[in-house]
Amino acid sequence: MSDDHTHVQEFFTARAADWDSRFPDDGPAYAAAVADLELRPGDRVLDAGCGTGRALPPLRAAVGPSGVVLGADLTPAMLEAAVRAGRGRDGRLLRADVAALPLVSKSLDAVFAAGLIAHLPRPEANLRELARVVRPGGTLALFHPIGRAALAARQGRQITPDDLRDEANLAPMLARSGWSMTSYADEDCRFLALAVCAN
Repeated sequence: MSDDHTHVQEFFTARAADWDSRFPDDGPAYAAAVADLELRPGDRVLDAGCGTGRALPPLRAAVGPSGVVLGADLTPAMLEAAVRAGRGRDGRLLRADVAALPLVSKSLDAVFAAGLIAHLPRPEANLRELARVVRPGGTLALFHPIGRAALAARQGRQITPDDLRDEANLAPMLARSGWSMTSYADEDCRFLALAVCAN
């Protein structure tokens, strides 16, 4: 994938208007994944690659009114869809590239990233940037509302050994990027890898 992000923006711009209606039943999976982050009231959390903001309501519920919820996405059409859905009330929306976040180092307690890793141009460097903005001991959730096999079947492809989300590939890449993977689940109903910031 090119570093100029043109492909990613074109892909999501074309799908933004009906994204939520294509996947109407994902809400409970998002809420369960957010619960697994074990956020506390007052925490500061980023939804990296937030898309239409489906994680923002459960993130806001987890951190409460005293917490900070940010949603960052590269594609304006996705952020506009988040606003239309009313999710801008649950967090501050930023048009931003996760490769160069406009955030102070070690300023967050957690990062939630749904479906993000497959769209990163330089996954290891991009995960390192996510580690930069999280305090030591803070957490990362790499999530997808369906597992790798179910997603591959939906897309009409096979899982290959170089799949970034394969545990054998993901754990060492996270370690090289400043994260330590603490749990890994790849089930039909969800994919969720949790990691702790080691920096």
